[in-house]
Order: sequence, then C-alpha cells, then structure tokens
Amino acid sequence: MSSRRKFLKTSLLSSGALLPLSLYADNINFVNPYSSQGPLLLSTWNHGIPANEKAWEVLGKTGSIVDAVEQGVMVTESDLSNLTVGLQGLPDREGIVTLDAAIMKGNGACGTVSFVRQVKHPITLARKIMEETPHVMLSGEGARQFAIEQGLEILPERLSPEAEKAYKEWKLESEYKPIINIENHDTIGMVGLDKNGNLAGSCTTSGLAFKMHGRVGDSPIIGAGLFIDDEVGAATATGLGESIIRICGSFLIVELMRQGWEPQKACEEAVKRLIAKNKDINNIQAGFLAINKEGEVGAYSVHPGFNYAKHDKKGNFLIDSKSKF
Repeated sequence: MSSRRKFLKTSLLSSGALLPLSLYADNINFVNPYSSQGPLLLSTWNHGIPANEKAWEVLGKTGSIVDAVEQGVMVTESDLSNLTVGLQGLPDREGIVTLDAAIMKGNGACGTVSFVRQVKHPITLARKIMEETPHVMLSGEGARQFAIEQGLEILPERLSPEAEKAYKEWKLESEYKPIINIENHDTIGMVGLDKNGNLAGSCTTSGLAFKMHGRVGDSPIIGAGLFIDDEVGAATATGLGESIIRICGSFLIVELMRQGWEPQKACEEAVKRLIAKNKDINNIQAGFLAINKEGEVGAYSVHPGFNYAKHDKKGNFLIDSKSKF
C-alpha cells in the first residue's frame, strides 16, 4: 500500500491535481489527497469548501459525525448564489423548485426526502425521517406536511431572481427540453469519518435544472446517490442522476471496497460500468467520491471538471478529480 501511495503522490503533484480556490485560499493546503487518518470530511464540488468548514467546526464541538454532515451541507442549502442546491436552485420545466435529500449513518440508519417543496433545509427533514419515523423516505406533499409538523422552516414558493432569469431564458431557447451537459451538476454530497472510525454521509440537491415535474434523481435514493457502511466505507455521487441510478453507483463502490478494492479503483470501476450502461455518454457527466475505514480516498468522473473538497487535520483544500475522458 505504501508504494502505491508514493506513486499516487508523485503522479498527483506532477500533474497539478490539487487546485487552489482563491476565495478560500487561506484554508487550502497541498498534501496527498489519497491517504489520511480521521477525522476526515469529503464534499463534492467547490461549494464543498465552506460546507466542510462548517462540518469540521460542528464535529469539533459535538463529536457527532451525523451532526457534521447534516450541518455542513446546510451551508450550501442556504447559499443564495448556488443554483443547484436549495430553494434558490433552478426550477423544473413548470417553474417550480423541488428538492431531494438523504442522510445515512454507518449502522444502516437512513432517511430521505424527495420531490418536496418550500422546505428550507431538506437535509434536516431527511434526518427527522430517519430519527422520528419508521420509514426511510417521504415524498411530495406528505414530506412537506411532516416538515411542518416537525417545526421546520417553510419558505414562500417563489423563484430567486437568478433562477427566474435563467428559467425565462431557458423557455425561449430550449423548447422545454432539459439541459444536460458535462458542466451541469446539481448536488452536494458529503461523507465523513470521525476519530473513532464512525462514518456518515449526506446528499442534497434541487435536482436537474428544467426537469419534468415530479422527476427524482439519485440523491435521495440510498445506494445510488449515497451509501454508508461502518464496516467498510462510504460513497456519494454527483451528476446526471438517471445514469447513477442505473448502476446503484454508491452501493457498488462500497461493495467493491468490501471485497478489498481501494477507493480510487472502486470509483473508476463505477464510472466504467456507468459508461457501459448509458447511451450518448458525451452529454453525461457523473462523478463518484469515496472513503474507506482507513481514511483512503477515491474520486473519479466521466469527463474532466469534477472536483471535491477534503478537510482533515492538515486543513481544507480543493482537489481536481481524474476522469475517464
């Protein structure tokens, strides 16, 4: 394993795989991204940097990895500049924002919410479902009603100025066809390992921009967008949900790690299978992020452009994932 780590470190440094994010430059460090001891937090995309910062703070205060992965992604859900997560996200083709989210613990406990409207923090609703009901998933109006019963914040249904502008432009140019390309991502997924080896993960999204009303992607589907197992590791996914659902991507990665695969190789295999099961792969972007019990990390995507944030004892930094193409 040590020789592999040495090889990966040399390869990454020579290829410039660690990319600084100027906005958070003070928090970025250049270290080997593929090996670490807990606590450790990983989040998809550059909005993972502030999400990780919050999660790390929470973990230090409460010691709970579940609290950390919930409150970390809440930062992204509240980010008014983010058009892919939260109620400020881009709407469906009817001009309505609907949200999906999931949270999971390493012991198998999980809660998810899909196709819900007006709930400011769907990740908190997902946790309420996990902890306060006998169910795993609630959807649509039933999910919204449960959120009200639990005292969660419900906001008026209206588009943010940026989302409204994009929606009007889309109606003119796209003839009500959803836009799917390698730059169009719509999720933050976070997985974490605490100092005692406990794992948890979260995933939240406003879904594919201009989707059909009622469409649900991979994010709230346990085994597709998120899967956690304290005995093995954790994985999360981002990108076109339909492509990820077809291969149960996150579950696949964890099961490969159970068989002894390193997280990086497991992510690469998931991308390989995704490519084999989906047509027109030139217009599909998907990426996977994984961690095993030893704190080794894997990340891989179909096309270039996928990055993720990693926070450990050495700091918080952004890493550019390798890709198939």
